Amino acid sequence: MSKSEYLFTSESVSEGHPDKVSDRISDAVVDAFLTADPYARVACETLCTTNRVVLAGEVRGPAPLVDGDGNVDAAHMEKIVRQCIKDIGYEQDGFHWKNSDVSVFLHGQSADIAMGVDAAGNKDEGAGDQGIMFGYACTETEVLMPAPIHLSHAILHSLAEARHSGAEPGLEPDSKSQVTLKYVDGKPVCATSIVVSTQHGADLSQDDVRAIVRPHVENILPDGWMCPEDEFYVNPTGRFVIGGPDGDAGLTGRKIIVDTYGGAAPHGGGAFSGKDPTKVDRSAAYAARYLAKNVVASGAADRCTLQLAYAIGVSKPLSVYIDTHGTGRADDDKLVKALTDLVDLSPRGIREHLQLSRPIYARTAAYGHFGRAPEADGGFSWERIDIADKLKSAL
Repeated sequence: MSKSEYLFTSESVSEGHPDKVSDRISDAVVDAFLTADPYARVACETLCTTNRVVLAGEVRGPAPLVDGDGNVDAAHMEKIVRQCIKDIGYEQDGFHWKNSDVSVFLHGQSADIAMGVDAAGNKDEGAGDQGIMFGYACTETEVLMPAPIHLSHAILHSLAEARHSGAEPGLEPDSKSQVTLKYVDGKPVCATSIVVSTQHGADLSQDDVRAIVRPHVENILPDGWMCPEDEFYVNPTGRFVIGGPDGDAGLTGRKIIVDTYGGAAPHGGGAFSGKDPTKVDRSAAYAARYLAKNVVASGAADRCTLQLAYAIGVSKPLSVYIDTHGTGRADDDKLVKALTDLVDLSPRGIREHLQLSRPIYARTAAYGHFGRAPEADGGFSWERIDIADKLKSAL
């Protein structure tokens, strides 16, 4: 195909995918600590496998794992783990919210890391680690996300809603989707293939599962976008009864491309889940999306990639880079200046501007951190377009 006509594919995984079970648990632990203390520090990793969940990492506050009112001790974290598994829907012999063994190995935050992050004297709050973070936005969808990942998420979310409501009792929690779109002159025009693999009850045949899945795909895709029948793949192996952590081990942070832009834009390398907002892997990636989305929402560009870079213990970003991919209606350097005038991109500035020191993270663990609607309690605050008009005026 010529460069003006090409195919692009993105995948998503459901809340019941083993890695997403781990992400959900890690983010629920973050929420528990931030509920008790908005300035708590958390870096929580989760491993889940057959009837076993292991938590590891470092924390600080509200008190160092001491039992008592308001404190997040090991027993409370075990309750969090079981509730997450129950909410997702696992009540299987190989992975059950009631029967799984839960081990907690969180310990106090390293004093060396804390020294770099903490504000002291004339020193502002520093970044929790070095790293690069990317944000992206484009006009392919109403939520200013790339269409393949947006549709992949939506298909699985629709199936999950049907499962949770009882409308499709034969579906089980673990599932994956993959959407391939055809682009002409840089715009998506149709799907050329769709893949959906979903865990199901042992009494359902492959044809049964295909019949369940089809309307969810057709309802999500725009009119006329459905792929050819021979390119519509549902459970291609023929059977998917054993799934979730019983079928494959899960780890926090293994689905970072699913979490962001489906491969349509760069990813800095750091995972989001399990981290409090002093970790710029998370907060600065949210800020980068926020800025890129406001650039596109303002009309300054149809596509925008934005990179931020930080050093551990240093408050100011080392660099701010913007690429509008030839779609910009303003000079990229002017965009950088306007954005940095509007938003303080220090870790503290990001945390305060987006109000990130709140228990808003468990909900981000599945179906993407971006392209979601801002919520009344501050969830997905980085999806607001509240500086678009200011940016337009500044330019």
